[in-house]
Amino acid sequence: MNKIVLSPQFKHAYKKFVKRFPYLQSGIDECLKLLEVDIYNPKLQTHKLSGDLFGSLACSCGYDCRIVFKFDKNKKSNIGVVLLITLGTHEEVY
Repeated sequence: MNKIVLSPQFKHAYKKFVKRFPYLQSGIDECLKLLEVDIYNPKLQTHKLSGDLFGSLACSCGYDCRIVFKFDKNKKSNIGVVLLITLGTHEEVY
């Protein structure tokens, strides 16, 4: 299991995105649950980012919805920490 940590930027982006696309909220929430279990679940299409977002990862929550996050695993406790950075359309987050 991973620990999910929401940044203030992610919280703001989530509220704004769900207000614009309320029908995607359940899909986003499902993706967050999958991230908590396994960040590399095939449904998420998790991939590494480059450029300004180098060191971050992104996953897909539907056709044009992406979550950008960072992942770190504590070697002692073997618990992963998923820091959610932002959420939005492909164009908005990249």
